[in-house]
Amino acid sequence: MSGLHLSGHSLKFKNLLVVIKQTAFEEYSQLKLRGQAPKALRWKRLEQRYKAHKQCVTDLLAIFRKHNVQFSCVNRVELDRQHLADVDLLVAVGGDGTVLSAAHFIDHGTIPMLGVNSDPNTQKDQLQVKTKGDERRSHGALCMCTAIDMEEQLQTVLYGGGHLASRTRIRCKVKGTFSETRLVPALNDLLVANPSPAAVSRFRMGWLQEIPNGSRADPMQNNYGTITRFGGKTFNVVDSLNVWSSGMWICTATGSTAAMAAAGGKPMDLESDDLQYLIREHMIERAVMDHYAFDVNNAMISSGEKLHIRWNSQKGRIFIDGSHLTQNLELGDEIYIDNQGPKLQIFTADHHLNGGGKVIAPEQAQAMAPIIA
Repeated sequence: MSGLHLSGHSLKFKNLLVVIKQTAFEEYSQLKLRGQAPKALRWKRLEQRYKAHKQCVTDLLAIFRKHNVQFSCVNRVELDRQHLADVDLLVAVGGDGTVLSAAHFIDHGTIPMLGVNSDPNTQKDQLQVKTKGDERRSHGALCMCTAIDMEEQLQTVLYGGGHLASRTRIRCKVKGTFSETRLVPALNDLLVANPSPAAVSRFRMGWLQEIPNGSRADPMQNNYGTITRFGGKTFNVVDSLNVWSSGMWICTATGSTAAMAAAGGKPMDLESDDLQYLIREHMIERAVMDHYAFDVNNAMISSGEKLHIRWNSQKGRIFIDGSHLTQNLELGDEIYIDNQGPKLQIFTADHHLNGGGKVIAPEQAQAMAPIIA
């Protein structure tokens, strides 16, 4: 691109890491070589999606070379923290899943990231009536730009423009008999459930109140008189409720329009730091506390509140931003959840995500960029 450029201004981001999605066509091709690919695959459609993605990657790297940006590339499945050394911007190319997966490695929140939807639905696709929809395409809600408009959008960001938003993430700790594990921060949601969707998820949920050093807890202040410790701090567990259900969703404002919305949750203001939880298919016994149990099925977790879960089934699992990353649970494990995960700095399109960032218009950023032939 050429146009309204002034000389004498330099790139803001000079060392990029490009995380590239591995397409379904590539994955199934590997299975085909081993004779394990499903027979009902639509290979022509998968290959079309693969070619569109690869063309986007080729065009993206050409844009970076045009602006003399240093970059390195890594496949999404091979990404490791060592790849982040000296990186000042992470670019995820694929769709929402690639953005979520890459964000897990930015667990300190200091490197901004940008998503590119490599194979978006076009206006023609949306208007065309199809007997068979293409479910392989990503919605791209977490992506700033697409293969169609990325050249202008990327130039805007490279020279200091764009909309950089700060997104709340979920902090989750799991305490077993001998260890305490801090999970990667979740940008969208957590699902706490039995590994089998047909099995009952039994747990006790409550709220943690920190007990100051030197103070003694009053067991009469909560249902069970439960005292627990996380990170060397002592907590009282109050307002506990035994739950038999299909598990529990916990989401951020960013994730409130994803699985939480499909499960019947409430949409949230994207500037909100609150979390939201929803108990799935809660089996409530007839009792005096019926109204209370219904009230707690779906509610917000405000800043400062800490959700506590004691897992009471033999097996359980925490799914972090989808099905790829999980943490196994055993009977008696305790879970600590709040909104204090390191915030993610992510470039967003105004029509995708609102608030929480500074906007510099494309023409302003172009005016700051040097002339590119």
